[in-house]
Amino acid sequence: MEITGIISALVIGLIIGALGRLIVPGKQHLPIWLTLLLGIVAAFVGGFLASLISSAWWWVVIVQVLVAAAIVYVVDGVYSKKGKTP
Repeated sequence: MEITGIISALVIGLIIGALGRLIVPGKQHLPIWLTLLLGIVAAFVGGFLASLISSAWWWVVIVQVLVAAAIVYVVDGVYSKKGKTP
């Protein structure tokens, strides 16, 4: 992978993370930097999963956003409970 491919993957990951956060209902307790980092991870994981089924660009984007929403949802649940002590 060339450096331009890595940079574009990072930019796409930032956008995917923001879209994933918008899909999750309610207030999220994650800082924006963590959401963007999760979006980068989701872009790579979602891209890999989508490529197993189809290489259509729209399919890859849909899977990436859904993976980002799932990751944001799970990590937000863990992150928000971390600060609460019973």
